[in-house]
Amino acid sequence: MSLRETLARVDADLAAGRVPVARQRLRGLVSSFPYDLTLRRRLAEVYRLYGDAAEAGRWMYLEEDRDADETAAFEARYGSPEWRMRALAWRGPEGMAATAFAEGQLVAVRTACAEELGHPVDWDDPASYRDGLEAEYEAPSLPRTVGGVLAGVGCLVGALAFLAVWVNGVVALFD
Repeated sequence: MSLRETLARVDADLAAGRVPVARQRLRGLVSSFPYDLTLRRRLAEVYRLYGDAAEAGRWMYLEEDRDADETAAFEARYGSPEWRMRALAWRGPEGMAATAFAEGQLVAVRTACAEELGHPVDWDDPASYRDGLEAEYEAPSLPRTVGGVLAGVGCLVGALAFLAVWVNGVVALFD
């Protein structure tokens, strides 16, 4: 499917209220076209619908007109340069960036990561900056959602009901 067709589907998904589907499509497009800042901006807009400032800041990080609060939320959630390199999902040289500001941001993140790790890192070699991620930093925690909590409670109630029926059956065997 072409970029244009996928974007048309994103628009249709958003118009129909299928925000998670639109988000997934845009994430796939950003993965396929990491240099396209317009796709990153669209993904940030979808995360704003969720009220997730950190993810909106993540996808607007390379834009000069980004929101300072979203940027701060992104930097707080992804607290190290290594996590930021991973989160930005960039591939290739910084020179491929569409704007000088984006290039400067990418260079700054890569340089900070290299200084912190004490060796050169490369966007195309994730092993060069992911080696110490698990040891030094916790994975960013995402906020719990009402739907997630309700799903967990529903599973617990279902398991308890199953256990009650099973115990009742065992007791009935010995009556």
